[in-house]
Amino acid sequence: MIKHNNITGIILSGGKSTRMGQDKSLIVVDGVTFIERTVNLMKNLFDTILIITNELKLYEFLNIGLYEDIYKDVGPIAGIHSGLFYSQTEKNFFLSCDLPLMNRDFIQSIIEYQTDSLIVLPKADGFIQSLCGIYSKSLINIIEEIINSDSSSDINHSVQNKKKFNLKSLINSVPTEIIDNIEELKGYHSNIFFNMNNQEDYQKIKRIIRFNTM
Repeated sequence: MIKHNNITGIILSGGKSTRMGQDKSLIVVDGVTFIERTVNLMKNLFDTILIITNELKLYEFLNIGLYEDIYKDVGPIAGIHSGLFYSQTEKNFFLSCDLPLMNRDFIQSIIEYQTDSLIVLPKADGFIQSLCGIYSKSLINIIEEIINSDSSSDINHSVQNKKKFNLKSLINSVPTEIIDNIEELKGYHSNIFFNMNNQEDYQKIKRIIRFNTM
């Protein structure tokens, strides 16, 4: 499979990991941290990789481009915005670092999905997976309008954060392709969006990863 030179791979690492009690991205399975696992996956697909994080020092050992949120404390939409801002390509694939069971074939299936929409996202278990999909660089101005509009409104601060967290403001504002039939995509498996939130989840992920590498 040829790597993409016209799409930037952007990794989002901005979660607080409060339920785990430690940074999820630096948890190790079989000698490899989750962030390294995600970086290696993305390097197999894209010539250019960026990480958006507000903890730059944590990831200096990776020796790839690290960038902070330009807008602070407004949720994941800030990571999308910063990724698009620092990217040099129109098309960009974003992936959260806490999806350790993601695979190359599934990402490639999303990239190859036939659509002219500015955003392409899979839907799994009834939820749009807004941190695993394609966003176009031309969305930057729209995102800035959403952030600035929300920030200056009189809505309660906690309500604002919830609105921004789920990215509905952006997804509802522009042409967006939601892939409902992800079971038909190459690379799909039932645990592909399994997100680790506690020690029980960690043990499950370890078992799956070790089984798949045997």
